[in-house]
Amino acid sequence: MEDATSSYQAALTADAARFLLGRGIGPAEAATYRLGVVADPHPGHERQLGRLAIPYLGHDGRVLTIRFRCLEDHDHRAFRHGKYNTLKDDPPRLYGVDAIHKAGDEIHLTEGELDALTLRRIGFHATAVPGAALWQPRHRRMLAGFSKVWVWGDPDEAGAELVTRISKSLRTAQGVRLRDGDVTETFMTGGAEALLDLCPSAARLPDAYRLAS
Repeated sequence: MEDATSSYQAALTADAARFLLGRGIGPAEAATYRLGVVADPHPGHERQLGRLAIPYLGHDGRVLTIRFRCLEDHDHRAFRHGKYNTLKDDPPRLYGVDAIHKAGDEIHLTEGELDALTLRRIGFHATAVPGAALWQPRHRRMLAGFSKVWVWGDPDEAGAELVTRISKSLRTAQGVRLRDGDVTETFMTGGAEALLDLCPSAARLPDAYRLAS
């Protein structure tokens, strides 16, 4: 996984960089989280050619797995593939588990990896479920020690179901009501304050450590 991640990170294309920048993820964030593009697929990754590679890093920086996102703006079902692909037989994981080790009493949970990176830009310790239907019982144990788990589900039926599922699983969970799109869309429209206004009582890093506004 390390070799594949290094290869894909080195192959980040200008088109992929523009795609990320359009979601508020600049070169520094792309480098920090080792985002890349599958230009020369490693064995077992052949079907991921041209996709964005999103490595799942452990708290020690070790690559645990890689997930892939189509970079094309088209109807993914019409092309008979998902927007996101997970490696065969890989169990659903939480993305950004380093946040669990760095956070204080509170943590944020998003629906999707790139949304978690957006929340990190504004000073929140954030992890992510890789899809609304992929919350697992073991994830509850990973987050059980926090006094508050802020859940940023997308403003649609699947997102509402995710918030409900997690709230039933974790008594400390509280949904954040997004109105104008998902986390990233809200950030791109209204900046950091648009997100902070939705969760004003949440703990965050000092302003000096915030990367965006």
